[in-house]
Amino acid sequence: MDKLVIRGGNALLGTVRISGAKNAALPCMAAALLTDEPVILENIPQVRDIETTRKLLAAMGAEVELGYGRAHHRTTICARTLASPEASYELVKTMRASTLVLGPLVARCGRAHVSLPGGCAIGARPIDLHIKGLERLGAMITQEHGYVEAITDPLKGDRLQGAEIVFDKITVTGTEDLLMAATLAEGETVMQNCAREPEVADLAALLNAMGAKIQGAGTSTIHVKGVSRLHGARHRIIPDRIEAGTFIVAGALTGGDLNVAGCNPAHLTAILQKLAETGVKTAVKADSVRVMGDQPLKAADLNTEEYPGFPTDMQAQYMALATQAAGTSIITENIFENRFMHAQELVRMGADIKIEGRRAIVRGGTALSAAAVLASDLRASASLVLAALVADGETIIDRVYHLDRGYEHIEEKLKAVGAEIRRVGDIFPKRAAAPART
Repeated sequence: MDKLVIRGGNALLGTVRISGAKNAALPCMAAALLTDEPVILENIPQVRDIETTRKLLAAMGAEVELGYGRAHHRTTICARTLASPEASYELVKTMRASTLVLGPLVARCGRAHVSLPGGCAIGARPIDLHIKGLERLGAMITQEHGYVEAITDPLKGDRLQGAEIVFDKITVTGTEDLLMAATLAEGETVMQNCAREPEVADLAALLNAMGAKIQGAGTSTIHVKGVSRLHGARHRIIPDRIEAGTFIVAGALTGGDLNVAGCNPAHLTAILQKLAETGVKTAVKADSVRVMGDQPLKAADLNTEEYPGFPTDMQAQYMALATQAAGTSIITENIFENRFMHAQELVRMGADIKIEGRRAIVRGGTALSAAAVLASDLRASASLVLAALVADGETIIDRVYHLDRGYEHIEEKLKAVGAEIRRVGDIFPKRAAAPART
């Protein structure tokens, strides 16, 4: 199992280029199921969740073609025929985004058989909001043996019907899943209390390019006028705002001078505002953020919120920063109930962190020292990398396959701007088996 070995103490200097957003690419790949014509997606990140989704679409019968050479971040998907509209547990057990194919499959094929999702152990991400919404659109749903079975009603022409959907709770994947389903529903669908994340607006931009009629994506109310069919399109995925935020924190934390290029600063407003409270200096241009870590860090409290608030996917990285800020920071996690598992590993490195339910109390200004630590989820992995960059000595981070789910070649990008980091296989000797008793 791969590990990262990081020797701390180097300031990050130079330019790092941000990849396409995994959380935008995944629903856009699922959207290709809505048409029998080719959908060409550009700026696709080369991460594990993307590869899993490619395999999933291919297993359903879609043709998935990768670009090569300079076009290796391009994927062409043609779901001309979908012989098997199902997502098996074996294919989706490592990621949460499997539910994104539920809406497109039942809208296009009239049925879907989808495994309940796997992925990071950061708390419940219930699928009930997806199911309630699909039922509002006229789908008939059953659940058994870990799978969701959805079919359209033959009495309604085997087609979903437009409806009004009010989400009980803001859900990004639920908004995306039902948005895709509504594009092929008969009549108009009005969705309220929708997620406003940039990834939702990016999906809507692709769907509109495919012939959908969507208004209001990126706001809390979305209107969809259903159409009878969608066609192919070409679309460029937006930059990854979480990767950008992670590198901005890395530059500030290491006292570096780092230009984070190829990002969209408009998607980073809450992150940049909070970092400014901690004393981080940034210079923003149209598609880049320069971070200058030449000022001492100071504590600032944080609450995670739905977009446009501070993203839960940056909470772990902010905690790493807070360990080095003078004073006490109170971090409140409002999105997931089990997203402080990285705190224990940071404590192993010398951090002073106390967990009280959904709050983490971080007393900053403590020197971190190298340790062997364990990554528990995708963003926890990133926080351990950040902490290791400023720790004294050589930190070993295990289970970095979590990191590979969402960060494209992170060790290569860090190495290019001055980090001392390398990827290795098993480096601890395996315990010898006990001799058999006779």
